[in-house]
Amino acid sequence: MANLKAIRIRITSVKSTRQITSAMKMVSAAKLRKAQDKIVRLRPYANKLHEILVGLSQSLSETEVDNIYGRVSSPEKVLIVVITSNRGLCGAFNTNVIKEARRVISENYSEQYKKGNLKVLTIGKKGFDYFRKQKVNMLPEQNNLLHDLTFDHVARAAEQVMSSFATGEFDRVDLIYNQFKNAAVQNLTNEVFLPVESNTDDNVKTSNIDYIYEPNQEEIIKELIPKSLKIQFYKAVLDSFVAEHGARMTAMHKATDNATSMIRDLTLQYNKARQATITNQILEVVSGAEALRG
Repeated sequence: MANLKAIRIRITSVKSTRQITSAMKMVSAAKLRKAQDKIVRLRPYANKLHEILVGLSQSLSETEVDNIYGRVSSPEKVLIVVITSNRGLCGAFNTNVIKEARRVISENYSEQYKKGNLKVLTIGKKGFDYFRKQKVNMLPEQNNLLHDLTFDHVARAAEQVMSSFATGEFDRVDLIYNQFKNAAVQNLTNEVFLPVESNTDDNVKTSNIDYIYEPNQEEIIKELIPKSLKIQFYKAVLDSFVAEHGARMTAMHKATDNATSMIRDLTLQYNKARQATITNQILEVVSGAEALRG
């Protein structure tokens, strides 16, 4: 009977867990739909603006106009922006970003790290909790951005990063985050935020359009390039935010399925144990009756 009671308690516990994971799955699904609409609407605009930005930076490199955000030099002082989530229960979402940041530091910026010229800016509590325990120079965390994710809030954080680059505090700024693809897939992304590179790779399409700058290239540098950089920074944070809800929804869906499977197995185990107990009781009654009859 003690074994039957233990199985009943475990079944009840797993059912409670399944209710929680199922509710979390539905909450994440609702948040995902809302956030997904934002990133789907933002991407075409951000990608086109980035295309113009790269083309503009390339044209400025052929003139005497000083583009402070396109200053290319040996990366002696590096900033890595690590974007994670504030909460867990989202599978390997945060672990993958942290592993990629560690790989980048050890493989790409080992000399800067040894000299103390590498700093980390974390957006998300999980990344902050990890790196504050490591021997890494850190900037003040920006975890509050994820509590109220708006362009204005992210733009202020982007301005701080851009100002640090413009003043020469950093020679290079990298972004490491999960890019949203769908609810079940997140693409781990490591991209250069600053300097704005004039040459592009296969993933960035640029046109050969000869733009007419109005009023002039100097004004374009002051207005368009900072705006484009803020939007690129916001897109990275929003991508990670949407990917987080997708990862959590998937993780809670799997947890709910596992709980259902466990309940099924425990119920079968309980029925077998109960049947065995009843059979033993019947045998005891029959054996007692035979003994009395004999």
